[in-house]
Amino acid sequence: MASTSRDRAKAERYESLLRESARLFAERGFAGVSLEELGAAVGVSGPAVYRHVSGKQALLGALLVRVSEDLVAGGIGVAEATPEGIDRMRALIRFHVDFALGNADVIRVQDREIPHLSDDDHAEVRRLQRTYIGLWMQTLALLRPGSEAELRLRVQAGFGLINSTPHSTTAAARSDAATAGVLAAMAEAALLAPPDRARRRSSE
Repeated sequence: MASTSRDRAKAERYESLLRESARLFAERGFAGVSLEELGAAVGVSGPAVYRHVSGKQALLGALLVRVSEDLVAGGIGVAEATPEGIDRMRALIRFHVDFALGNADVIRVQDREIPHLSDDDHAEVRRLQRTYIGLWMQTLALLRPGSEAELRLRVQAGFGLINSTPHSTTAAARSDAATAGVLAAMAEAALLAPPDRARRRSSE
């Protein structure tokens, strides 16, 4: 029982470290936060952080690998639960909107701090991102057929639109259902926008 209690306390402290690292990295940037400050945020000394991770870079890696895993798992869950077509596209959009608005600090860190990852964590994050992007591309291809490059561009532009919102809205606005609705509608319009007419005329 004592061992179980210690394990539970350690797991809770680790979760707190991830949460506080997301907040501090989002506020100050990876380089602007010390290990001592991370420890103080969860009530331990800087050296005590090493009981949970090997260092600040490893903490960043754990944070960004997890968010990438969560996006992939969530996206797959949405795809499996929703028929192909516009309903699946809208479900994926709404999932990502809700994730971005509910995890604003992590989204900020993901957008800015990937270059600070170790080589192994960087490779894993990129692998997971490719999987997630591929899921969206497969869904979008049934609605707006195009080349792989065009589909990827549309999806990444949609992510950029959604992910930019946590940078520019208050916590109150992010929790407003109307914000999520507007953002989802804008993302859908961007993803499904018709090809440029001038480009189409020049190719005829």
